[in-house]
Amino acid sequence: MMRAVIFATLLALASAAKPTWRDLEGYTFEKFVADFHLPIQSNSTEFEHRKAAFVQELVRVRLHNKSGKTWKEGVNRFSAMTYEEKKAFFNGRSKGADRTHKPRNLKEADQKQRKVSELPASVDWRSTGIVNAVKDQGYCGSCWAFASTSVVESAVAKASGLLFDLSVEQMAMCAPNPDSCGGTGGCFGSTSELAFDYVANSKGMFEEYQYGYTSYYGQNSACLAPAANPVATIDGYVQLPQNDYSSLMNAVAEVGPVAISVDASSWGAYESGIFNGCNQVNPDIDHAVVLVGYGADNGQKYWTVRNSWSPAWGEKGYIRVARAENEDELCGIDTDPSDGIACAGETEPLKVCGTCGIIFDSAYPTGARAF
Repeated sequence: MMRAVIFATLLALASAAKPTWRDLEGYTFEKFVADFHLPIQSNSTEFEHRKAAFVQELVRVRLHNKSGKTWKEGVNRFSAMTYEEKKAFFNGRSKGADRTHKPRNLKEADQKQRKVSELPASVDWRSTGIVNAVKDQGYCGSCWAFASTSVVESAVAKASGLLFDLSVEQMAMCAPNPDSCGGTGGCFGSTSELAFDYVANSKGMFEEYQYGYTSYYGQNSACLAPAANPVATIDGYVQLPQNDYSSLMNAVAEVGPVAISVDASSWGAYESGIFNGCNQVNPDIDHAVVLVGYGADNGQKYWTVRNSWSPAWGEKGYIRVARAENEDELCGIDTDPSDGIACAGETEPLKVCGTCGIIFDSAYPTGARAF
């Protein structure tokens, strides 16, 4: 654990500049250390440990990029991490909110469902000016708070015309999680549904400058009450039917960005293209992100997903995930629901559908407004 914390600190000092997948032939760990400005002393135990992990990953990435698949991989902040460290980083939550644990402000969807064939061929809410810049959750398992805060920002902007930069720290540290659903709260996981419920029951959300993010290195802090007025709120949320492709397509096409849960365990080295490398037999729902749209590229359909691993990751902080018309049938069994949205004591395997489990658990806020 201490080694992971030390390495997290080193990476925080790294430059945002990085080589692309085209630059990896002949690339070395020494060049990686220089490019990312990592203050690791050569010939130290830490140096040798990281070099071994990096070399193994670099070989894998090069082989992947020669395979002709629809996405490219590269080197980034995760490239010198061990498998265990990556898993700890990616597991920003523990599993799928059981439908028997519904918070109080659950609403019924009020939009009329259309056939998928009747929806626009492509949607990208970034182009409408209601999506903020990608942020970085750091080494705190607060992906659920980043995802839900982003979706609230977009819902408020769509309703009021005001795009606030809302406080992720407030969401992460103040949203209660009494049944330990998706984790135990804060940096140790929760769910977007609980986040939306918190906002609906609170006096509202503060702006980032009023309540800044201090949990980058994975430490929880007390919920504060800034000496300022909140700027926005919601009155509830809609939880879409599990594993329902049509419902999710309708929501992202007609309503706006949607908070979703995915298996991101194989996303670490993603650099560009349309990703299709998840385990579809036993997906492990371990991450909360934002679905901002969908489209197609040379006939290959995809989902557009906003991540919280900084703009330096992927396609400026986003990943395009392969999308199929039979997403409802691309199902597997998550045998470890404690990594996703399940509550304490719930261990029964879950049926998870969609590429990387993308249609499994989805929600969006209702009644968004600015004060």
